[in-house]
Amino acid sequence: MSKKAIAIIVIICAAAAAALLLWKFVFSEKDNTVSDSEAASVVTLAELNSQGGAIGAGNRFAGVVEAQETWSVRQNPDSTIKEVLVSVGDEVKKGDALFVYDIEKYRQDQEQAEIDLERLNNELAAIGTTIEQLQKDQKKAKASEQADYTIRIQDAELQQKQKELDIRSKTISIEKLKENQANATVVSEIDGVVRTINDGSGNDSSNSEDSNSFITVMKTENLRIKGTINEQNIGQIMVGNPVIVHSRVDDRQTWKGTVSEINTDSAVSNQSSMFFGSSDSGSSSYNFYVALDNSDGMMIGQHVYLEADKGQADMAELDGVWIPTYFLDMVDPEHVFVWADNGSGKLEKREIKLGEMNEDLMMAEVTEGLTEDDAVAFPDDSLTEGMATNKEGAA
Repeated sequence: MSKKAIAIIVIICAAAAAALLLWKFVFSEKDNTVSDSEAASVVTLAELNSQGGAIGAGNRFAGVVEAQETWSVRQNPDSTIKEVLVSVGDEVKKGDALFVYDIEKYRQDQEQAEIDLERLNNELAAIGTTIEQLQKDQKKAKASEQADYTIRIQDAELQQKQKELDIRSKTISIEKLKENQANATVVSEIDGVVRTINDGSGNDSSNSEDSNSFITVMKTENLRIKGTINEQNIGQIMVGNPVIVHSRVDDRQTWKGTVSEINTDSAVSNQSSMFFGSSDSGSSSYNFYVALDNSDGMMIGQHVYLEADKGQADMAELDGVWIPTYFLDMVDPEHVFVWADNGSGKLEKREIKLGEMNEDLMMAEVTEGLTEDDAVAFPDDSLTEGMATNKEGAA
């Protein structure tokens, strides 16, 4: 074989080897791409600030406005109601009439009781006369008859005591009948709104709390919120935690309050307790209560959303670019760094300049190095420059 032919073969083999190496390099780079599980989770400053500086602080819970105090009255089982003077939803003042008992039966019972009382008094008087006569006759009787008189007198005295007892009982009954007539009109003891009327029509708005009451009135002052939380999320609230209440009609209308009670003693029927964030529809739910700082503009029965107060409202009042202080690397106070997305899906350690510090909100103002659109990662030892980023980590 000529030298020229050998040279051509060598060149072809070298080209093939180079092509093979290039192919391996390109595809090995694709195979070595960092998986999402190894990528750094990042979140934009705009999203952080909208959540009050806390990732995932967005769960909302269903709630309803109710009165802190209720007053109820039960129907006298021995009485008949003549007329109900109010309807569910009516506003009433303390002393306003709610319903009236039929007092005709009371009058008839009183008349009969007074007749019975007169008869008992006459019988008592007759027994007294009998005892006096027996005592006189005993004094004149022979010794052999004394024991018989003694027994007769004792028997009459027992009858006398029984009549006295019957008279006292009948007198009490008459006084009760008079009282029932005087109180035939039942009035409200508080200012409020009629919540339920259990009149047996099947159209009342009664619930388990009011089932033993004829009428229940809710006090219209000092409103509170009754919320519902799933057992999977109950660890997100504690008694004493601040809460923001949102109107379902206008999310911009808000109120503030504090969790006052969490009732874990009894589960409630599982319902849509979460606006979003619920993960287990088969678990139990519990009621919790929020005491309001003010209730201006609220109505009893109004449905609302509740969320933990992480400083969202205060964050909205901050001007400029702000970042939670726990996202800062401040080992060297003169050179503050953050781990940020470089805009190409890679992580970089970026130096920034700080301005004002808000210790109450644990927030720092950024004067240079970051914008609201920049995404940052929570600093930990696993981060390295050039690491891929994953913005889904902020969800």
